[in-house]
Amino acid sequence: MAAEDVAAARRELVARLKRAEGQVRAVAGLVEAGGDCEAIAQQLAAARKALDRAFYELMACALEHPQFSAQPGERTAARVRRLTRTLARLG
Repeated sequence: MAAEDVAAARRELVARLKRAEGQVRAVAGLVEAGGDCEAIAQQLAAARKALDRAFYELMACALEHPQFSAQPGERTAARVRRLTRTLARLG
């Protein structure tokens, strides 16, 4: 992958995280204002989904680009197993 593609992927991930951050702030504002529990739950679910999407995008990047996810001297099969365990544990 070209350096500009990596930079674009990073910018996209940061933008996704900033949107999720905004959603969490909005949820906090709803709670502080005594908002409706169902509306708050809906916004929390949207924020959780946004963070999940960022997580999966990051893991896809790690799988696709070994230069960013490999341990020193790690073979491809070992890297994929490690990342798969990470997905199973955290995903």
